[in-house]
Amino acid sequence: MRLVLLGPPGAGKGTQAARLVAKFAIPQLSTGDMLRAAVAAGTPLGAQAKEIMNRGELVPDQLVIDLIDLRTSAPECAGGFILDGFPRTIAQARALDVLLACKKMKLDAVIELVVDESALLARVENRNQETLRAGGVVRADDNPQSLKTRLAAYRAQTAPVSAYYAERGALRQLDGMAPIGEVSSAIDGALGG
Repeated sequence: MRLVLLGPPGAGKGTQAARLVAKFAIPQLSTGDMLRAAVAAGTPLGAQAKEIMNRGELVPDQLVIDLIDLRTSAPECAGGFILDGFPRTIAQARALDVLLACKKMKLDAVIELVVDESALLARVENRNQETLRAGGVVRADDNPQSLKTRLAAYRAQTAPVSAYYAERGALRQLDGMAPIGEVSSAIDGALGG
């Protein structure tokens, strides 16, 4: 199973990805996590990324593609993977198509969790309260102003990726505002299981 999960911040991608990881025994590939891990490990890609991130710049598409290429070649990805946070742009989606074609792979599904942006703030605040009650640490970017900024970036850069996949007949849009169990069932249905 090779899957892309799309949706704005707070849509529930991480929650659903965790369930899919357990169900299909495939890894969730989060580009942010992979970049941080590469930096921490001191890999050549990590060193390049660190330099760019330290300047406050976005990591270029090719560097992210190279990271995805390396990660999808790992043995634990042989049975598939879930891409979370990638592709973020149409250029990245096209590069992913080329990368997978070179590996003689294809995506099984692209699922977008469609949400009401006005309800996302309440969802994020609720997630923060649950995290704090569980003794966890709230993400620095989970606050109203950061969410507004992240949503604006999502609309400008990532939302067009939905149209890219829709034009290819690969996109399945699901109601991300439904209760978690219903979203999970809808994803299972979209994946044919």
